[in-house]
Amino acid sequence: MTIEPPVGGDHAMTYADRGRERAVAEALVNLADSLVDDYDMIDLLHRLTDDCVRLLPVDAAGLLLSDQRGALQLVSSSTEQARLLELFELQADQGPSVECFRSSRQVTVSDLADEPGRWPRFAERASEAGYTAVHALPLRLRRETIGALNLFSAAAGALQTDELRIGQAMADVATISILQERAVHRGDVLVEQLQTALNSRIVIEQAKGVLAERNQVEMAEAFSILRGYAGHHQRRLTEVAMEVVNGKLHIRATGAVDEDAG
Repeated sequence: MTIEPPVGGDHAMTYADRGRERAVAEALVNLADSLVDDYDMIDLLHRLTDDCVRLLPVDAAGLLLSDQRGALQLVSSSTEQARLLELFELQADQGPSVECFRSSRQVTVSDLADEPGRWPRFAERASEAGYTAVHALPLRLRRETIGALNLFSAAAGALQTDELRIGQAMADVATISILQERAVHRGDVLVEQLQTALNSRIVIEQAKGVLAERNQVEMAEAFSILRGYAGHHQRRLTEVAMEVVNGKLHIRATGAVDEDAG
């Protein structure tokens, strides 16, 4: 028997709202699991950007963390376009994430064309990438800000208050996970943790390149293959990426492993 959703304006909205609430709760629970269990930081941060795109009316997301010198570094992105745009933002030293991190406040621009002088170089590159609106949310705990979560939209328009609250809540839980007390007793532990995430991103980018070349697919598909294999075999994303780069693991587009793999 098929159960149909309620029909009618108010009832339909209630049904949709409940589905969304369940999805948001599931995302927050998954992030919170890292507080009580061992976790792969780089996978946690990729999950955060993916969940933002899944739960919010945005088209892409990117996450930047501060390194030991206080400079932002890209650690995850939901799309290849977003990754390239975030890297350009860091190179140009202007854009929503940079401003958000330095001010420790949310940054929202519903239409970049309305503020051409705010970040001229970033705005031009964002437009070329197909993005019109941007929202940046700080990764902060009390007075400590360790990064920024960037949300990109193709269509102009501001996120609603409840949508911004959901995005900020997810960023807050991720921040707590990174700064959890059991792992951070001194500042150098935080530095080591963040540096590990940055090193992991480099290895993952290298593995994506290897898989893209070997399977003749785009970088986004290569990353899906990599994550799919790691998830299916319940292994850390960084460990799988390292084996791919070192030639010990040869994953085909189907997720299968070549017989001559080491």
